Amino acid sequence: MSTDGITLHRGLSGVYFDRTETTFIDGKEGKLLYRGYNIHDLAGVSTFEETSCLLMHGELPTQAQLDDFDATLKANREIPSEVVNIIRAVQNDHPMSVLRTAVSALSAFDPEAADNSSEATLRKGIRLTAQVPTIVMAHHNIRNDRAPVPPSKTLSHAANFLYMMEGEEPTVETAALMDTDFVLHADHGSNASAFTARAVASTNAHLHDAVTAGIGALSGPSHGGAAENVMTMALEIGEEENAGQYVKDLLAGGGRVMGFGHRVYRAEDPRARHLREGVRKLSEEKGEPKWFGILEAVQKAMTPYGRRGIHVNVDFFAGVIYYLNGIPHDLFVPIFAVGRIPGWTVQVIEQFEHNILLRPLLQYAGPEERDYVPMSDR
Repeated sequence: MSTDGITLHRGLSGVYFDRTETTFIDGKEGKLLYRGYNIHDLAGVSTFEETSCLLMHGELPTQAQLDDFDATLKANREIPSEVVNIIRAVQNDHPMSVLRTAVSALSAFDPEAADNSSEATLRKGIRLTAQVPTIVMAHHNIRNDRAPVPPSKTLSHAANFLYMMEGEEPTVETAALMDTDFVLHADHGSNASAFTARAVASTNAHLHDAVTAGIGALSGPSHGGAAENVMTMALEIGEEENAGQYVKDLLAGGGRVMGFGHRVYRAEDPRARHLREGVRKLSEEKGEPKWFGILEAVQKAMTPYGRRGIHVNVDFFAGVIYYLNGIPHDLFVPIFAVGRIPGWTVQVIEQFEHNILLRPLLQYAGPEERDYVPMSDR
């Protein structure tokens, strides 16, 4: 069978399959824009609510528009009791599996679930943005034999997420750092989970279907698991003075240093710098400065590899932030999902507005055509 003229693009690397107006990434220069705004101008200045509004509506909101958006989020934080019961039924599963199942179940209680208009999809996306943190923390409490903490009616998105963990309001500084983390994770082009969501949307399935599939893709360790792996590495290193030898031994054995390198960026991930200082301050605030010291020592040991395009990425600092806030390791990836709902939503809307069924080809590499052999002759 002829393969003339066929060029394989394994992993679809470098393949443009559509246009987007939401996120621009320049991997060579290390640049990330949301709707034309540089991430350096948004992180630490904008809030997750404002950034979500920007991504979903296309422009920075006025104060009145932002207040309305924020009020809508707060009004939709609660989840149906039936979904809470489903969470109880599957509480022993991994948090990402529980989240996937609960988001799928939410579609049964959304009156607009089957409406794929841009307007309805946007409204559903806002509701999901509000509800996903509640799912994550409801499961966290249920599996620890505690009643779920009802979501706050007044706290910000980030502060409410941390509040629902145990019912204690976070400090302003801690909430601000989590808010920045959510801003940095709000969207990031056509990565595996966003592409999965778009592929599902291209069949004209609805938003809950697409987000459920996106969560499934994000649960894979090659996509969403890096922050958890960085913290595991830091715990294994234990002390700052061990970092250099740890990195040397790991690389000599063919291992990979977690939190370095990116499929797109060949310069430093522009999101990383906005968590670095936060980790330093949080480490000192919690009385555990060694974690920042370990990360700094690992980054120093990896400096020579920058010439090969291997730089620190956003996950390198994120895991320590979660750890210092007392968040269990298996919730690190769900936090990624909490921040990513706006991005998935707007990409699904884009897919609907310019839709064509995604149907790439596979080059056949099996046997040539052959005759069927009856059972009696085998």
